[in-house]
Amino acid sequence: MKKVILLAAGLLFALGTFAQQEDKKPVRKIEVNGSAEMEITPDEIYLDISLREYLKGKTKVDIGTLERQLQKAVAEAGIPKSDLTVENVYANNFEIIRKKKEPQEFMARKQYRLKLNRLDKVNDILGAVDAEGIENTRISSYTSSKMETYRKEVKIKALQAAKAKAEYLLGAIGNQLDGVIEIQEINTDNYSDAVRPAMMFNMAARSVGNGDGTEDIDFKTIKIRAEVRAVFGIK
Repeated sequence: MKKVILLAAGLLFALGTFAQQEDKKPVRKIEVNGSAEMEITPDEIYLDISLREYLKGKTKVDIGTLERQLQKAVAEAGIPKSDLTVENVYANNFEIIRKKKEPQEFMARKQYRLKLNRLDKVNDILGAVDAEGIENTRISSYTSSKMETYRKEVKIKALQAAKAKAEYLLGAIGNQLDGVIEIQEINTDNYSDAVRPAMMFNMAARSVGNGDGTEDIDFKTIKIRAEVRAVFGIK
């Protein structure tokens, strides 16, 4: 009786081992990479404007006067007041006392940040402020309000490109896809332009005369790129 039981147990073990070997048979698959790119025009441009007091003859043009000129120019350009903010103030009465300077000899400075969706009004805004009171202007950063939407679109296109590649490769040998096995996003996002270091305004934009006495300013585009690795089964 014991022999019969042992024989049955051995048979079951053999069948189980065979089933496991069948389950572990190699999966037929194809692995490909897909990529996509998109160029978009920024609609959020941040312009830093530094104003500094100066002497006009023997009279100081104070920072308050320059600030009011800037605020008025921004309002007349149709830009919301909230889009003009103070970034920094450079003024220290201690310097006047320590160096025994007269108040009119100390020139205060103030830095502002202006949010724009285009650059076509910059010339008018800066032109309404005393030129001697503008210390410098520069673009600190630029991006798009729809950046996340664009990033998703590019990733979808990259995956679609991977699938199309797998389909035509298999089609060349008479095979077909049998569903996706694995998808891996490769870290190739290229959004450096959106947060690149600050640069001088006249280096960041290109002015092109249109022949009617006005100027259009074309801002450089942002390139978005995505790449994925995809593994598909083969029928």
